Amino acid sequence: MAETIEVVPLGKALRLLNHGPTTLVSAAHGGRGNVMAAAWVMPLDFEPPKVLAVIAGGTFTRGLIEASGEFALNLPPVAMRDAVMAVGSASGHEVPDKFARFDLRTFPSEKIGALLVEGCVGWLECRVIREERNEREYDLFIAEVVAARADTRVFRDGRWCFEEAPDELRTLHHVAGGNFFATGKSVRVGA
Repeated sequence: MAETIEVVPLGKALRLLNHGPTTLVSAAHGGRGNVMAAAWVMPLDFEPPKVLAVIAGGTFTRGLIEASGEFALNLPPVAMRDAVMAVGSASGHEVPDKFARFDLRTFPSEKIGALLVEGCVGWLECRVIREERNEREYDLFIAEVVAARADTRVFRDGRWCFEEAPDELRTLHHVAGGNFFATGKSVRVGA
């Protein structure tokens, strides 16, 4: 799979999130790492690229993010739907190593300490821009994207190309109660 992963220029990194996919948020600090599912993640600003992520208070991942000041957004495809539900349903407080427990392979990030999840189709490495009031009152984290990569089977030249890949590589979109949609057909408007 490594041969299909390429760097996404930071000027195009937010396009990985524009369509609202479910993400796996990974973080690490003090020799511990964790991964959780998050549906409330979105682009915020272009230059430098920034994202917003809602990370609930009391979660193990949030503690790692607060301590390290960084996290990664991993974009899982349909093929990873069971893993998404598993890591989203288990607490890092109770499962010491969700990567091992749910058989998630990882690889190192380029600019942060969090591991990236293999099998995903996009990855954004993020450094938190501290806004303590937003974090405390709204569980809202603002972060700058410092590196991005994508699987060229579905994202290249700064755009998603799902129509050229198997359905199992389409991204997931959480709607509630264990229900997801897969990214649908592309509709082009204009020239």
